[in-house]
Amino acid sequence: MTLLDIAVLALIQGITEFLPVSSQGHVYLAENLLGVSDQGLVMVVALHVGTLGAVVLYFWRDLWAILAGLGRLLRGRSDPGADLAGYLAIASVPVAIAGFALNRYGAEVLRTTPVIAWATIGFGIVLYASDRLGMTVRRIEHMRLGDAIIIGLAQALALIPGTSRSGITMSAARMLGMERAEAARFSMLLSIPAILGAGGLTAVDLYLAGDVALTEAAILAATMAFIAATIAISALMAWLRRSSFTPFVVYRVLLGGALLGIAYGM
Repeated sequence: MTLLDIAVLALIQGITEFLPVSSQGHVYLAENLLGVSDQGLVMVVALHVGTLGAVVLYFWRDLWAILAGLGRLLRGRSDPGADLAGYLAIASVPVAIAGFALNRYGAEVLRTTPVIAWATIGFGIVLYASDRLGMTVRRIEHMRLGDAIIIGLAQALALIPGTSRSGITMSAARMLGMERAEAARFSMLLSIPAILGAGGLTAVDLYLAGDVALTEAAILAATMAFIAATIAISALMAWLRRSSFTPFVVYRVLLGGALLGIAYGM
């Protein structure tokens, strides 16, 4: 891979993993317009490691509270941190089940340019509607079991290319009345088991293939993805504390429109 390939892939993974935009749309553009080569399993794992490191670093206080809460729970005491851990676990179940079924029975049928384009536009509109219609009165501390289930079911829709995992989970959280920054906070915490799951499965495939060499390109990709993701998370959280999701919606519609133009030769 060239340095440009690595930089483009690292930026795509680092930024679109957490911003409510379509990562698949950007991957398509990179592969077909910029000529970025196939990244391979080693690079996939490296990029996942980079983005995982960024979200763990930014939300280390929440993760510490979760670990401390689980420790108290083992001693028979209820704790908000343990509750959050439970909600994250519950919300992660639907996408794990749906992902297993989709990979077994043919995920390739959805990986087409028109699907990516229409999903980018359609779920962008869903984000706009939920942001406008949802109240802004609740925080993560106010979550209930039903909220975790709804957000988890929404996350399963992210298996449709072009949906955006972060976008659809933030949409669901906003519709449930969560503050914008809190919706993003839960979405990003929920990305941790999602990234671990996807990266872990890829790592297993890599191990079974007997190709576990750690290359300089992989280290560089992980580092660049970590930096890009850290900046993206910090910028998004700062933005959502004072403004709305509308700029991301506009961007998604424009991106989806460009992909439709490519798909239908406009």
